[in-house]
Amino acid sequence: MHTQKRTTLKAALLGATLAAALGMGSLQAQTVLKFSHTDQPGGARNAAALLFAKSVESYTQGRYKVQVYPAGQIANDPKAVEQLQLGGIDFTVSGTGTYATHIPTLNLTALPYLVESYGQGWKLYDESKWLKAQFDKGPEKGFRILATWEAGFRSMTTRDPLNSPADAKGKKLRTFPNEMMRWTLEAMGFGIQIMPLPEVYLAIQQGAVAGQENPIDTIFANKFYEVAKNVTLTQHVYSPIPLAVSEKTWQKIAPADRAAITRAAQEIAQWIRKEIAANDDRQLAEMKAKGATIAQPPVGPFREAVQPVYAKAKEKYGADVEVFLADAAAVRKAVPSKK
Repeated sequence: MHTQKRTTLKAALLGATLAAALGMGSLQAQTVLKFSHTDQPGGARNAAALLFAKSVESYTQGRYKVQVYPAGQIANDPKAVEQLQLGGIDFTVSGTGTYATHIPTLNLTALPYLVESYGQGWKLYDESKWLKAQFDKGPEKGFRILATWEAGFRSMTTRDPLNSPADAKGKKLRTFPNEMMRWTLEAMGFGIQIMPLPEVYLAIQQGAVAGQENPIDTIFANKFYEVAKNVTLTQHVYSPIPLAVSEKTWQKIAPADRAAITRAAQEIAQWIRKEIAANDDRQLAEMKAKGATIAQPPVGPFREAVQPVYAKAKEKYGADVEVFLADAAAVRKAVPSKK
């Protein structure tokens, strides 16, 4: 009798151990991928990242789980791209100009006033053969562009009104580290201060900088309008945000799962494009209701001020400038702006 009980107990323990081992095996089979970005939890970029994570887990039948780290928890934008190269993180989403540190010709995407509407911007990024060729240089640099997500057109938030470039003289403006952006803002008359996005609110509040420039959704999510109440819709640069994966990570992923992740990336690209385009007016109205001044001065003087930027770009990048400007001109002709 005792022998039978011991045998039954052993069988039960063996079964429990096997079940635990199988359970542990299934947990180990799920690979966790890190997604780092600098947007706040309330921003559209973070919402898109969370939707992407959900889709990846679903489309890979749970083989991959994406953990999202917002607000620069792991790294600011330039460091995030370096982390992609090292394999320290698996995904990031950032302005095209951020990737230009490693693919210099991508600086040309930050040329001022290339397009005037979302429709034009989407067509340019979807159809420019020149731009695709630049993105295709990514894998040899350690990252791969999977899709172009949206952030919007960059505008200004400043402590004092900005009615024309004359008001920029002597003012220090925060921006991200990008050559073309520096040339553009300096041509307008600003002095430049580079700093990570999470530090900007306090820097404006303390008077270290007179303001900053970013797309409306980023201004709204970071509440920059609270400390720099003058929101000026210069829309000086169209600023989509390509989603990139670490090439080291990519090479470890099976073809079927690569296809699933790419599908998720491109579906979310369509979602965030609609989201950003639809949100601009609502967010501006909400900022105004909270005390911000929304201004849309004539863009002519700003366009005129930045003309030297094109000449500087041609001096440095040669024929690439003409090719990309021609692509942009063709898009503006094909998709007339309502402005």
